[in-house]
Amino acid sequence: MEVILFDSAETFLESLSAAELAKALRVVDLLEAFGSDLRMPHSRHVSGGLLELRIRGKRETRIFYCFKNNKAMLLHGFIKKTKKASIREIAKAQKIMDGLA
Repeated sequence: MEVILFDSAETFLESLSAAELAKALRVVDLLEAFGSDLRMPHSRHVSGGLLELRIRGKRETRIFYCFKNNKAMLLHGFIKKTKKASIREIAKAQKIMDGLA
């Protein structure tokens, strides 16, 4: 499956350390290989077609994505600092996803 990287996600990936980037790219490779069949612990449904890639490490990293035209669209990423994903971060990803329609 083809993976499309939006500017917000690309900027986020560029901000990661080398080790964090390597882990993130490994999970993106899994998404490319398994597509919509990717499940926990690597992927989780958030809401209304929005999903998150879950990258474990010293810092919990999340990358929101969705599927459109048989392609995975990486929308937005962030470092998770609390137990629940930030509503603000979800809203950013949702806004980008809504712009795809």
